[in-house]
Amino acid sequence: MGLTEKMVVFAPVKIDLELRVFGTLVKGALRCFLAAAVNVIAVGEIDIGNTQRDAAAIAGVGHTEYSKNSGVTTLTLAIRAVQAALADAGLSQHDVDGVACHRVGDSVDPALVAQALGVRDLRFVRDVFGGGSSCIAPLDAAATAVATGQARCVVVWRALNGRSGVQMAGAASNPALSADAQYWLPYLHASAPQQFAMFARMYMHKHGLTAEDLGRVAIAQRAHAALNPRAMMRRPITMDDYLGSRWIAEPLRLLDCCQQNDAAVALVVTSTARARDLRRTPVTITATAFGGGGQLASNHRSDPTVSGAHAMAPRLYAAAGLGPDEIDLAELYDAFTPLVPLQLEAYGFCKRGEAGHMIREGAVRLGGVLPINTHGGHLSEGYVHGLNHVAEAVLQLRHDCGERQVPGAEVALSTAQPGVNSGLTGAVILKRAA
Repeated sequence: MGLTEKMVVFAPVKIDLELRVFGTLVKGALRCFLAAAVNVIAVGEIDIGNTQRDAAAIAGVGHTEYSKNSGVTTLTLAIRAVQAALADAGLSQHDVDGVACHRVGDSVDPALVAQALGVRDLRFVRDVFGGGSSCIAPLDAAATAVATGQARCVVVWRALNGRSGVQMAGAASNPALSADAQYWLPYLHASAPQQFAMFARMYMHKHGLTAEDLGRVAIAQRAHAALNPRAMMRRPITMDDYLGSRWIAEPLRLLDCCQQNDAAVALVVTSTARARDLRRTPVTITATAFGGGGQLASNHRSDPTVSGAHAMAPRLYAAAGLGPDEIDLAELYDAFTPLVPLQLEAYGFCKRGEAGHMIREGAVRLGGVLPINTHGGHLSEGYVHGLNHVAEAVLQLRHDCGERQVPGAEVALSTAQPGVNSGLTGAVILKRAA
């Protein structure tokens, strides 16, 4: 029987179809499907609230030593940090059923970490490709897995031998990581400091930010690091020290740049209800958000000093049900000092062009209106691609920071790289559980 003679049964009615009629019905069905899809998309754009707000919590934090040469593999670093985080929470590896991390081809496969830990029934794995711009993504994935029942206890970590092993200094010029490299390499414009220097120069020119303003960021964070036993750089610095430090890529000096080190940091994520029965005060994951960024050359942005974080921040606050005036402290991604004033503006702590004034007034120091990078940040504590910022926020909200404790801290912001010379950004708002 030919196609034009075939009888199609569409219960409960039998319909004899000629090919032309069949084609007409298919087209009609397709139109209905597309219309329905449009309606679904439209409904999806309606703000229905953050159904996962505070459903998951960080119950444990673990660090390894920050060093110039760990002498061990990234697997060993990851295991040490995870075990420390589990011990902090009062749990063991047998409680773990999920793993999540981020890396840039420079660290161990998370499935191998799960095997080495002895995880009996691995239910959730998230292996995020990316550096500082991606540091919130594995935490978000863990929180979602816990909130939706995919896993009960997820360990999140970042482990890197960033000084003795694979270094990030020239990673942005790797053609495999950035198509923009084709525009930079002919001019020997290869390293991250060179690329961020161009952004810094534009930002300073447009908003009147001075070298001394950047120096105040470095000085404040070093003062915080002096109170942090884990920090790599604890000796206080002065403005003369800052201005006298050697150029790396003008206008960036040595003291404008983050540390390069070997280290790992880990977090334990479980349900808020379960976390209340564990060893430490739970810190709930109130909201996360993500946004796009832009490369230096092909960014489609008329103003490169407006980062992806500017567009993302309102969504983050809406998801959290909070505003910037309710944030007690902020751990802002600080691979280079200019990223701090940029984010003070992007996250609504001051108007555009006013971050320099806010810094000059001492608002970002301990005792100020908005203490930032209370552990010393990447500039002074160490560089673990943003996850050490989340860990510090948790410790602050647990009121476990000793001399550098922000009194009465209840709500904290921790950010990823804000999308400068990067395709994405992200951030998380955390709260001390009531």
